[in-house]
Amino acid sequence: MKAERTRKLEKEMLTCTFCGFCKSVCPYFEDNQWDPSVARGKVILAYGLAREDIEPDDSVVKRIYQCTTCKDCERRCPSDIKVIEIVKAARRDLVEAGHMLPAHSKIADNIARTGNPYGDTKEADFGVPIKQAEIGYFIGCTSRYRTTEIAKHTISIFKKLDVDFTLVEEGCCGSTLHRIGQSKEVILNLMKANLDAVKRLGIKRLLFTCAGCLHMFKEEYPKHFDYDFEAEHVVQYLARQKLKLKPLRKRITYHDPCHIGRHMKIYNEPRELLRMIPEAEFVEMKESKESSRCCGGGGGVRASEPDASQRIASRRVTSASEVADILVTSCPFCVSTLVFGNDLVEMDIEIKDITELIDDLLIA
Repeated sequence: MKAERTRKLEKEMLTCTFCGFCKSVCPYFEDNQWDPSVARGKVILAYGLAREDIEPDDSVVKRIYQCTTCKDCERRCPSDIKVIEIVKAARRDLVEAGHMLPAHSKIADNIARTGNPYGDTKEADFGVPIKQAEIGYFIGCTSRYRTTEIAKHTISIFKKLDVDFTLVEEGCCGSTLHRIGQSKEVILNLMKANLDAVKRLGIKRLLFTCAGCLHMFKEEYPKHFDYDFEAEHVVQYLARQKLKLKPLRKRITYHDPCHIGRHMKIYNEPRELLRMIPEAEFVEMKESKESSRCCGGGGGVRASEPDASQRIASRRVTSASEVADILVTSCPFCVSTLVFGNDLVEMDIEIKDITELIDDLLIA
């Protein structure tokens, strides 16, 4: 194993003092209490791979992939170590050397074969023509093939607001492949295809309901391509609108998706939207905004270790149930994972995407 990318981050890894502050926030460490699963453990493993002091055996590969890339360890790190960059570099090196988890191989094969990580060949009919328009809606694979109700509610909102918009002939944004260390060339091809599709339609503002897709477009695409449209989450767009909503006498709390929360600092707009609801009581969980706990679904974890992902999600749902009647988030994959987590603990709480809630209450 060459570990060329990991080796470039040796100085970053040597900054780690192994203080263990990351242990207090890591969703994986909370789950299994094993040091190799927490940030400082991964830094040691990555350094060992870079220096060729350890072999990339199955146990090492497993631990490197026990990370949701939630970035909470970086928030807590007193040395400001770029843990996620180290993890992603190690994963790229492992994949290049032929070390890949079976679940992630399946995802890569599905995207190569069908253009989406689920391997589906038939998507839902959303009844919206693809046309020239200044506003576009990028649905994302999860809502296109799994949580289709989120896309349908978003489209319903646009129609109620009389927004002139179009869907996009989209493919996978590349987020999952990027997190699990797949080929840069493959990801660049996905990026280019999506950017070409947006450009063809003359879109000036591209809206997203998927936190992972938006993060890719805002943080990763510009590293390789120039584009002249604005990319933003639908909550940012809706927070600027004058919405007339029906009252709702319930307590609502909000789960910050890691990709638009800690990664992109989009905290205020979803809360502004929820506070627009008449008679609703908005309450925060103990861990919110910068310190929000991960749902357990990211970084390829939901696919490779579903039991751990479910346990992590169940703890988040349990926290929400202590303060609210409705748990709202703004990412279809978070919704799916939180529902999966609640299957384990069966809390009496509704779990919704923010578009579902707003559409149900929006007066046309």
